[in-house]
Amino acid sequence: MLVDRGAGGSSRVAAGMVNPITGKNFEPSWRIAEFLPEALEFYAAVEKQIGRQVWYPFPVLRLAGSDKEWRKIVSKLDSPDVVPWIAGEVPAPDGWVGAVEVGGGGRLDTRTFMDGSREFFEELGCYRSGEVSLAEDSRNVIWCEGAAGLMAGRYGPHRCAKGEILTLRAAGWDETRIRIGAGGWLVPQGGGVFKAGSTYEWDELDELPTEKGRARVEEIASRLGGGVFEVIAHEAGVRPILRRSEPLIGPLDGGGWMFNALGSKGSLYAPGMAGRLARWLLDGVEPELEVDFRVFRAQTLRDESR
Repeated sequence: MLVDRGAGGSSRVAAGMVNPITGKNFEPSWRIAEFLPEALEFYAAVEKQIGRQVWYPFPVLRLAGSDKEWRKIVSKLDSPDVVPWIAGEVPAPDGWVGAVEVGGGGRLDTRTFMDGSREFFEELGCYRSGEVSLAEDSRNVIWCEGAAGLMAGRYGPHRCAKGEILTLRAAGWDETRIRIGAGGWLVPQGGGVFKAGSTYEWDELDELPTEKGRARVEEIASRLGGGVFEVIAHEAGVRPILRRSEPLIGPLDGGGWMFNALGSKGSLYAPGMAGRLARWLLDGVEPELEVDFRVFRAQTLRDESR
């Protein structure tokens, strides 16, 4: 039985972006060579089940706005773990120092995925809205609570971060690539619509959009796309983070199981982690130690006792 409390959640807000080479250090996302094929296989199967497209592949245009940033990118282009993802250097758009095209990127249409999944399970009779009753057998509950569960303190100290995203309409902007630069990103949605983001806020962990957040994302959008656009939606969500954007699964001391800490990369890691949890539950095949919540929790407790 899939039980959905029906609240917002970061997944409904997220752009669903997958970017193989990330961050200021221009490095591959954690274990992406394993998790991306698992995700793509899963989303293809979901599309057949629900009869709707949910995965849209896009190359990623990584833009450098300064000589220092460009030197950092160029220094990594021959790294063995980076080379497989690089399509090559491309001419930099006006106002940028350099540009590289990265392969293997794309976006998950998170709302279509979630709505189609809900309808699929409703038809099977194994979906209900509401909360899990404490009277139910907690040993059989898998808690997929996202940031709400982390902020409730059930898993130890968290590092959740609020992010704000704008949905834009703009004529003439490039819809063939995801653009990364200026501390943010621009993801085509089709039909002249884009999602732009995002901010990071560690103190005010609510789902309320702010004027400050909007101004920051508009700045990013102007830099990546252009100066003329219409804001058609402004949303906020909280990323579920325990350690960076690396997920965790495992049994809980009080019964049941946890599936959480996907951070800002749930579209990439959720399918592979769900497969690992299923094999653990059904076949007794334990996952790698680095994704085992028991190992993480033990280390956290040791650190707290020092």
